[in-house]
Amino acid sequence: MKKIISVLLMITLLCAFCACNTKESDSGELKKITVALDYTPNTNHTGLYAAKELGYFADAGFDVEIIQPSEDGAEIMVASNQAQFGVSFQENVVIARTNDDPLPIKAVAAIVEHNTSGIMSIKEKNITSPKDMEGKRYATWDLPVEKATLESVITKDGGDFSKVTMINSTVTDAVSALQTDIDCLWVFYGWDAMAAIVKNVDINYFAFSDIDPVLDFYTPVLISNETYLKNNSSDAKAFLEAVKKGYIYAIEHHKEAADILLKHVPEIDRDLCYASMEYLSTQYASDKTKWGIIDKDRWDGFANWLFDQKIITKKAEDGFVSLL
Repeated sequence: MKKIISVLLMITLLCAFCACNTKESDSGELKKITVALDYTPNTNHTGLYAAKELGYFADAGFDVEIIQPSEDGAEIMVASNQAQFGVSFQENVVIARTNDDPLPIKAVAAIVEHNTSGIMSIKEKNITSPKDMEGKRYATWDLPVEKATLESVITKDGGDFSKVTMINSTVTDAVSALQTDIDCLWVFYGWDAMAAIVKNVDINYFAFSDIDPVLDFYTPVLISNETYLKNNSSDAKAFLEAVKKGYIYAIEHHKEAADILLKHVPEIDRDLCYASMEYLSTQYASDKTKWGIIDKDRWDGFANWLFDQKIITKKAEDGFVSLL
């Protein structure tokens, strides 16, 4: 009888221990979290899919749905509580927070440590620096930040921005666009440049951050709603730790992480996915243990640059919060 009682006591204690250590909601169900992407799924988002596939979210007590943004964008979805987290860019966050009708959003993690965007062109066009864009046709989204960035780097390189022919164009395939009458365009190296390399297209590329360190801004970032963060700080931290584990996995196992992304998004070109993941695994973070950290000086430097360029009309207060 004593042995039976001892066994029952041990079972009772074990059950109590498991109950105390679960991260599920009080009802025993996983807490639902929605993440709105900035665009169609791509390798910037691999860590999110890895965290979902490998059970990191479930282990943290969350049932996470990853969705594409509405026409209003991830920023509006997060600000209006349609999604608890979203993928955005520093310039969008700063502008949204300084508008006449500001959005209550903040960045909570840097997905990629440094700005990996710049200008790509077909090699035979001989556009090797910003000044070389003079007299060339550039595909533009006609955005104030975009044009201010181009004017800044071209002027800094001794060129004349007014001599660039701006062609309004919504490019979805950078390599195909450059094989038309477009000479150059703004791309992210880890996707569009990798696409050119995979297709054996010879290109030239220069990075904005190499021209001016202030342009080493955070792009992309994870964002959240300020009220959500205030009322759910523990959940937000637990969610971000799970995301971090997903990106660390992508850093350490880029091919396997690419396979996970392809499983969830099979329409992505496989060769491009593998090439892009091999590159981004070196760019998510130079120190994987510090993935997601946002440097205040870098953030403020670019925010102040936006003010100096009159993209925003008032100085921006801190647009990010450190939870990692």
